[in-house]
Amino acid sequence: MFFRRETPKIPTFSERLEQLRQAGFTVAAEGAVTRVSRDGCAVDLRDESGLAHAASRAGIEMGSEIGALVDGGYQKFFRTPAGQQKPATAVELKALHAFEEDLHETLGQQNYYNEALGTVSTFYLYDRVKDRDQGVPKRVWES
Repeated sequence: MFFRRETPKIPTFSERLEQLRQAGFTVAAEGAVTRVSRDGCAVDLRDESGLAHAASRAGIEMGSEIGALVDGGYQKFFRTPAGQQKPATAVELKALHAFEEDLHETLGQQNYYNEALGTVSTFYLYDRVKDRDQGVPKRVWES
């Protein structure tokens, strides 16, 4: 009778995975994480209190691993945890950006401004800041 607000329904992790399947993603359980993939891009999701949280940033599938985007300062690369590396192409970067946007939208997650502008790298490895966190870097003339 009075203006009551309906209690919002928060979907469970399995319901979120079903929404991803309906949106055209491939969902496969792999141990403690669930791999979600589409068009050569993938991300590992884990269940945290019914919410889907990414175990790491999305990347492209390179064999059985997910290649993370690395910005080398002069070029972007995809690198797996095992060390396999390949240069990123414009087609792969566009596919990764579309994958991340669709994933966030389907899961009902917030899209941030910097992520909406384009693909965000997982690592930034510029050659001019090499060893900067280990104190004073070794100078070229100090070999």
